[in-house]
Amino acid sequence: MTVLMKQKRTVSSMLILLLTGLFVLAFLFPYIYLVMTSLKPGTEVVSTTPTLFPTVFTVESFRTMFDVLPMVKYFGNSFFTAIASTLVSVFLGSLAAYGLSRFSSKLGNMFLLLTLTVRMVPLISVAVPMYGIINKLGLYDTKLALVLIYTSINIPFVIWMMIGFFDGLPKELDESARVDGCSRLGAFLKIILPISLPGLATTAIFSYMLSWNDFLMGLMMTSTNAKTMPAGFLNF
Repeated sequence: MTVLMKQKRTVSSMLILLLTGLFVLAFLFPYIYLVMTSLKPGTEVVSTTPTLFPTVFTVESFRTMFDVLPMVKYFGNSFFTAIASTLVSVFLGSLAAYGLSRFSSKLGNMFLLLTLTVRMVPLISVAVPMYGIINKLGLYDTKLALVLIYTSINIPFVIWMMIGFFDGLPKELDESARVDGCSRLGAFLKIILPISLPGLATTAIFSYMLSWNDFLMGLMMTSTNAKTMPAGFLNF
């Protein structure tokens, strides 16, 4: 009986492993096809009989991309604006979330709902007014303009992410820090933030991805000097 049960468990485990492998393969197939296509010659890419693996592996497409476009510059612009906006938005958003978490009031709750409303507004609906403001400030086609825009977009997201982490921390930690001589800001920087590192890391990753993947603002607010990778690929 025991041997039969072990055999059934082995068969069921193998079946689960097989189904999981098929699911993972189906999920990864578009990415595998994308990578394989990038390594094909141009004639194979537009062939009427598509194949998964190239007959001849070549990096011609990548070489052409770097010859036609200043990809290193676009990459640097994207990296700088994403990192800078993430750092600023995470710091300011965390301060706001900490204040809203520790000093709850009707006005604070209204502000929290307002930030959610702002986050729900489609970005394309405010793109033209933002363009006008950036143009009047003389910041068009500068990395500073993108940093400011991405920061304003990410701060509401950071507030809603971090307030949940801060609400889960007991207020006795703040009181203990105050007893030991820390100010409110000192307690936040020395006690609360180190404990909230997992939440900060998660929020920072999402904020970075939101900035890095932006296409609309990178297209509207730049022309040559500050163009980012998503907008730069449009010229390829």
